[in-house]
Formats: sequence, C-alpha cells, structure tokens
Amino acid sequence: MADWKERLGVVYSTNPDFKYDNGEQEEEQTLPKNRQKLRVWRDTHGRAGKTATVVRGFIGSSADLEELGKSLKRKIGVGGSVKDGEIIIQGENRDRVLQILLDEGYTLSKKV
Repeated sequence: MADWKERLGVVYSTNPDFKYDNGEQEEEQTLPKNRQKLRVWRDTHGRAGKTATVVRGFIGSSADLEELGKSLKRKIGVGGSVKDGEIIIQGENRDRVLQILLDEGYTLSKKV
C-alpha cells in the first residue's frame, strides 16, 4: 500500500488512539429527494447578458449532483454545467426545470 508516501514528514505518535488526518474531507451523504430544498432561478449576472437557469441547494455527493445536472440537460435538450455546488442550465428554462424536479420528487422553492 502507498499510504506511507502520503505521510512523509509526519512525526510519529505514540498515542494508540491517534488517527492520521490527510486533510481530505468525506463527502456528504446525499439526502433523499423529498428532503432536498432546491432553489431555481433565472440569472444573467456575469454571463455577458445571456440568460441561464441556476439550481442551487443540493445536499449530497458531487457525483449525485453531476448526475442530476446531466439528467436535467438531457431532458431539456440544452447545454450547461455543474460547478461550485450549482447546476447551470443555458437559457430561460426555469419553469421546465421546476416541473422536471417536481416530477422526480424534489422539494423546491422558486426565487424570481
């Protein structure tokens, strides 16, 4: 195992309860869809005047967030991205995103 390579430069501890912390944090467990409180709104700030629909508030792993983003983009038929804990969908698609998320069982709040 290459675990020792990550700990080079760490002083040895005689404490039997010592747990080495390499600074990585475990990802949050994904909440069930009905316990998610997602916010959906239209945004143009920092996008050269182009409109985007933003989904924020997802609590869970980044893999699950990526999967939700891919699903939304595929169902709407537009591009977008997932970064900084947000799903960004190109264009004014707020109502369509809201309907898809509601159909899948997510709890939403709409920001105008």
